[in-house]
Amino acid sequence: MKARILIVDDDGEFCESSQSILAGEGYEVETATTAEDALKKVENKEYDVMLLDLQIGDFDGMRLLERVKALQLDADVVIVTGHSSLDTATRALRYGATDYLEKPIQPGKLTTTITRILRRRATAAMEPPTIPEIRMQVANFDSKASPVVAEALSRDVGTKKATASTYQLAVLGMFAGAYIAFGAALATLVGHDIPKYLGVGIAQMLTGAVFSVGLMLVVIAGAELFTGNNLMLISALDRRVSWATLLAKWALVFAANFAGALLLVGIMYGSGLWRAGVDYGVAKKALAIANVKVNLSLPEALLRGIACNWLVCLAVWMAMAARQVACKILAILFPIMAFVALGYEHSVANMYFVPLGIVLRHTEAAAQFGADLSNLCWSRFLLHNLLPVTIGNIIGGAGLVAFLYWSVYLKKAPAD
Repeated sequence: MKARILIVDDDGEFCESSQSILAGEGYEVETATTAEDALKKVENKEYDVMLLDLQIGDFDGMRLLERVKALQLDADVVIVTGHSSLDTATRALRYGATDYLEKPIQPGKLTTTITRILRRRATAAMEPPTIPEIRMQVANFDSKASPVVAEALSRDVGTKKATASTYQLAVLGMFAGAYIAFGAALATLVGHDIPKYLGVGIAQMLTGAVFSVGLMLVVIAGAELFTGNNLMLISALDRRVSWATLLAKWALVFAANFAGALLLVGIMYGSGLWRAGVDYGVAKKALAIANVKVNLSLPEALLRGIACNWLVCLAVWMAMAARQVACKILAILFPIMAFVALGYEHSVANMYFVPLGIVLRHTEAAAQFGADLSNLCWSRFLLHNLLPVTIGNIIGGAGLVAFLYWSVYLKKAPAD
């Protein structure tokens, strides 16, 4: 297979001559004379090597390098510039460049550099990764990724969700509700008897850790989660998506999440798995979780909802910045573990927790529960828990994450 090379330079003459030289060596070569064209090509096709000018019109080459590396970590980027300086070269290498060439470039120097890089890539592909390389892969987060994530959410993610069909969002939304319910069911099972052995703090931490499998399934397997979709606000703020479309898509996904969660409630009840544990231990834990939630005051539910989706959207944000599945798992694990351990409220998780409790209220487990369950009903759940928690989730995710990151990275400065 031919090596693929992308030349990014606003000098058309340089692009044409370099393309001719490298194509003559048997490579598949493409060119881009604007940053926008380069990013579009990088998003749609993988390249082995990129030649990147440090100044593409008014677009800073270092910023373009940062965004290109965020999209294609494994590509080797060779910086090309007519303004040589040691400081520039050092900065380019620090931002992820592989090499550095000064214009005018001799044909022999260009082909030698490309050949050396491709040989190194071929050798690396045949050798097992070293321990430091494995560590780099596991911890591969870009400290400068937030501006890239913000722009990706505005330009790509939000607009794709806004233009997705009703059927797509309904199915993927149902998946997300079910996936979060899987995590909730696992958390109920794991957490029902841990406190008496390890104490409340460790029990909460472990419960949160296993609950995070729900968001892992959503992000990695692919699904539409209402709380994560609060980040679509960035596209609306950038005027890529209308406010009416945003609200309509949120409502559709919210309803689909509810349907998916209720599907898991039916499966858990019908399967009889709620009877697990000593003296209906799992069912009693489920009843206790649901009863606490419906007896929260409105301010408590609202504030716990704000804090919850602040963490959930940060988990989604960091998972987008991560480049390998292992990194995405780590990005999701700790924020989700934190929100569960701290007792915050997640609207979609509550679509499973509370309805399961309502169903179990009429079983033999409830007769042995030993506490007042009079508030464990649909009206109390919908008005005193789901409504304020959902509002809080929107404030935390759309307000404290999407809006504020947009204001920092994407909001246009007023003209002088």
